[in-house]
Amino acid sequence: QVQLVESGGGLVQPGGSLRLSCAASASTLRTYHIGWFRQAPGKEREGVACITKIYGITTHAASVKGRFTISKDNANNMVYLQMNNLQPEDTAVYYCAAGSKRCGDYDYWGQGTQVTVSA
Repeated sequence: QVQLVESGGGLVQPGGSLRLSCAASASTLRTYHIGWFRQAPGKEREGVACITKIYGITTHAASVKGRFTISKDNANNMVYLQMNNLQPEDTAVYYCAAGSKRCGDYDYWGQGTQVTVSA
């Protein structure tokens, strides 16, 4: 059973920062690529970032490149999404997800954490 638990969402002003955390088991981090996707009301799901299971290669969506950074802490079984210079269009529920085959092709995800960017 793959369990992913997100935390760190909240309300932030434009230009602010948040760090999302995803807690997983050690075996999950060894077995799956871990990514973040987001879902805003009335919009399609959007992949935000991903980190591969073995070499830790990262990819970021064009819409967040230069502002968001995904990272992994194997010692503490955590994956993070550092989000800087947040904008209103970043408002969404953010999900941590795990995929066995490739980044973006996810088999499991958590319950999500709300991020709201508003003045």
